Amino acid sequence: MKNKEVAKLFTEISEYLEMDGVAFKPYAYQKAAMSLEALPEDLEVIYRQGGLKGLKKIPGIGESMAQKIEEYLTTGKMQYYEDFKAKMPINLEEIVGVEGVGPKKAKVLYEQLGIKTLEELEAAAQAHKIAPLFGFGQKTEDNILQGIGFLKTGKGRFLLGDILPIAQEVLEKLSSLPEVEKIDTAGSLRRLKETIGDVDFLVISNHPEKVMDFFVSLPGVVKVWGHGTTKSSVRLKEGFDMDLRVIPPASYGAALQYFTGSKEHNIALRKIAIDQGYKLSEYGLFAGDKPVAAATEEEVYAKLGLAWIPPELREDRGEIAAALAGKLPELIGSQDLRGDLHVHSNWNGGKQSIREIAAAARGRGYEYVGISDHTKFLKIEHGLDEERLRQRNQEIDQINLEFQKSGINFTVLKGCEANIMADGSIDITDAALSEMDCVIAGVHSQFKMSREEMTQRLITAMENPHVDIISHPTGRLLQKRDEYDIYLDKILETARATRTVLEINAYPERLDLNDLNIHTCKRLGLKMVINTDAHQVDQLRFMRYGIAQARRGWAEKEDIINAWPAAEMLKMLK
Repeated sequence: MKNKEVAKLFTEISEYLEMDGVAFKPYAYQKAAMSLEALPEDLEVIYRQGGLKGLKKIPGIGESMAQKIEEYLTTGKMQYYEDFKAKMPINLEEIVGVEGVGPKKAKVLYEQLGIKTLEELEAAAQAHKIAPLFGFGQKTEDNILQGIGFLKTGKGRFLLGDILPIAQEVLEKLSSLPEVEKIDTAGSLRRLKETIGDVDFLVISNHPEKVMDFFVSLPGVVKVWGHGTTKSSVRLKEGFDMDLRVIPPASYGAALQYFTGSKEHNIALRKIAIDQGYKLSEYGLFAGDKPVAAATEEEVYAKLGLAWIPPELREDRGEIAAALAGKLPELIGSQDLRGDLHVHSNWNGGKQSIREIAAAARGRGYEYVGISDHTKFLKIEHGLDEERLRQRNQEIDQINLEFQKSGINFTVLKGCEANIMADGSIDITDAALSEMDCVIAGVHSQFKMSREEMTQRLITAMENPHVDIISHPTGRLLQKRDEYDIYLDKILETARATRTVLEINAYPERLDLNDLNIHTCKRLGLKMVINTDAHQVDQLRFMRYGIAQARRGWAEKEDIINAWPAAEMLKMLK
């Protein structure tokens, strides 16, 4: 789909505008980019069916932006973007991807040092050419080197939220072929890891040549690494590779288990097989030369004395011992969630009204939704002060009254995402917080505090009697920013002592808490909530990524408060 391509151009346009000190327009392009990224429909289909008028119906897209999208869809270029690029020929995605280097700093680095690429930025920092520049200094130079090192660790991997929709589209196209009898994804994608290296598909087919020809000819394929009758490999324009293997029906289950991984899980499983006198491989479970299980994963695990293990757990973190003992968790699923407590409305810069959000949440089968608008410290997000929060709450009361009169069993909860200041205080009064059904608080600034200071900052916030939930608790942005430097054990101790719920933020760039921390919280008996942090209703679909993360952390319904009925969930809050 062209959605991501246009979103990327709009993001860079917003950064170029910010370089030039243009007011308001950068934010408009940034919001438009977010809207396009979250859009479930294909831009080309929208334009083909509705032309410019259809494009202007997309949230955040006006006449001028619609014309630019039309130009790109019809010519493959956007002149407005090209003009900026000619004036400032830098790799913005690379440079601005470094934590602490915004568009304005990128402009200075280009004008003063001619830096256009990440490689040139690293060389300049290592040569200590950046610190002397006005507005930079030694700390900034050190942070740049640290940020570049962090980026390198994630190189060659892609966010689950970027890969999964593309892989599912390919899966659906392959599934529709009459020559395909069965198909599954495998590898880290099937395990739903937060970042993915490449995508593996396994199929059963009596006519593999046609399937392989179709696969290597898919739209978006820019390179064919191999094209055979049993295996083909391609690269997509997004930069990742896909492999397709044809497997005989008799050994499909063993192959699916093997290619799903993880490597550590497979090694542990093979050891169990050896201890029982078997040999396990991608071709099956063998007693000598005789296959004893291979057609399905379930029979392979069962023959080894194990319950079938959900793919998300296959990391050799105790799942095999649990399967042997019959104590695998009943993992949380999308069908279990009754609401989303972290959604932003158009009161604070979100795209939709509270009524529209409620309608979308009801459409997903939810019983409640929490409107958690930003509070006043976040001016760029039009954060609400005490008076505006009260006005918004009056609207929520009116909507809930209408639901009650109509016999609709649905509740809009009055919430906010307040800001945790540097000293741990909250940027909104206790009186205003006491009027909320649910108070979420999060860190949105000053991320580079010392471990002691950041730990105390979060502890102080959790000790506030009105703070129910800590949003994106470790502050990471995948492939952009590492976690805060904190004593996590102290944070978790305080969460238990203060009955504070920790969020599993489902936004694809966050997925925070991570799976290991979720597992720790479960072990300690801490309660969590899976929220989307949606700023438009299309982003409510991000819940699937939060659920995936929760499942990888062994979470069950009892661990996740928004899997509970509203009355029970509200009792859990302070």
